[in-house]
Amino acid sequence: MAEESRSPMAAPTTTAVPPEDAYLARRSLRRGSAGWLLLTGLGVAYVVSGDYAGWNFGLAEGGFGGLAIATVLMGLMYTCLVFSLAELSAVLPTAGGGYGFARRALGPWGGFLTGTAILIEYVLAPAAIAVFIGGYVESLGLFGLTSGWPVYLVCFAGFIGVHLWGVGEALRFSFVVTGTAVVALLVFSAGALTHFDAASLTDVRGDGDAFGASGWLPYGLLGIWAAVPFGMWFFLGVEGVPLAAEETRDPAATMPRAMGLAIGILVVLALLTLLPAAGAAGSDAIKDADNPLVAALEAAAGGEPTTLSRVVNYAGLAGLVASFFSLIYAGSRQLFALSRAGYLPRFLSLTSRRKAPYLGLLVPGAIGFTLAAATGDGARMLNVAVFGAAVSYVLMSLSHIVLRRREPELHRPYRTPGGLLTSCVAFALACLAVVATFLVDPWAAGIALALYLVAVGYFTFYSRHRLVATAPEEEFAALAEAEAELRR
Repeated sequence: MAEESRSPMAAPTTTAVPPEDAYLARRSLRRGSAGWLLLTGLGVAYVVSGDYAGWNFGLAEGGFGGLAIATVLMGLMYTCLVFSLAELSAVLPTAGGGYGFARRALGPWGGFLTGTAILIEYVLAPAAIAVFIGGYVESLGLFGLTSGWPVYLVCFAGFIGVHLWGVGEALRFSFVVTGTAVVALLVFSAGALTHFDAASLTDVRGDGDAFGASGWLPYGLLGIWAAVPFGMWFFLGVEGVPLAAEETRDPAATMPRAMGLAIGILVVLALLTLLPAAGAAGSDAIKDADNPLVAALEAAAGGEPTTLSRVVNYAGLAGLVASFFSLIYAGSRQLFALSRAGYLPRFLSLTSRRKAPYLGLLVPGAIGFTLAAATGDGARMLNVAVFGAAVSYVLMSLSHIVLRRREPELHRPYRTPGGLLTSCVAFALACLAVVATFLVDPWAAGIALALYLVAVGYFTFYSRHRLVATAPEEEFAALAEAEAELRR
């Protein structure tokens, strides 16, 4: 393949790949493997572990009122974002997902920055969840393990193996595990509501001198902002559904349906988790718990384990497995799309005879295992992932706005309800989320920014002059440029 100028000051260029080279033939996914039901399950699987743990730390930041308002705001942001992405996924149904949308709307730099942010999320989040799974296994006394790293190894090796077997098998496995975790959440909610006491919601004692402080807002209005990253835990990851576009039957019809159902289910689960848990045990009793649902049930029963609390404890492990498994899938597809188009080393996009991006699975898996085993700091890695996610939300919602303004005549099989207003709301709330995540954990934001700088250096001096013209995202962009030239 001939390559264009390599000067770092030159504009991004592409390299043509002749048909006989079979470049894309060696980088193809198994099409038609997923319908709307499996995709809906995938959307819920990304998120369901967040219902079992993590969100409750927002009670320590903003009290019940602060976390409840933050959850409503983040629920609104994700709903608006999902419907915006549903339109874009029907227009550009490629494995690039958010990166592909930003590539069309914001150019190569916008695509790369968006893809990098998404990749940070989907490489760091599985490592963090592996640490949480290890902690769960130890706390439950399973297999006599007293160290987490064997669990991390089994998780990465075993679940990557399932993905290598085939996408259809992987998505069906994820669907079953996710269904188990969701049913357990419904059972938890029913059991906890029998002990519900509205007075318990506001028992967190905060800073009475804070502006706007009250029983509902013990840390004042600023507590709402501090609780925003924890309100995201009820929805974080659902935006990854478009990454399955190339493996979906009729993506223009299937994607919007699956994404709408997934966010609807997640909104209901957030309500059925937050309110019963805080009302059964009291917000103060669970605000620092590693396992808030179990803590809520045991506190409601006088501090003693119950049959229901044990069931929910094991179900929490299923929820973590579901999210871990699906996030590995998302990270591999994002890496696959970026490398296929030349933004990252091209060999990472090679697929096996079973049409699985094997290096896209193995390389992030090795990185994730190493990080989990070396640091054991799941909370910090998850905060880095959340910061990357929030940055990607800003860029993806901006992509919808730009495409609506710049290409109003673009064929859209599905149109976002509310149009530009919807994506503008998502954009504004995503900007709020970026600042909030930075305030909660500046170190995590700093780590994410350092990773960004390394990636930007690679793109500036190397890969932006080696983009592959025949990659789907590049072809969409070239077609748009050609059409714009004809209109001039």
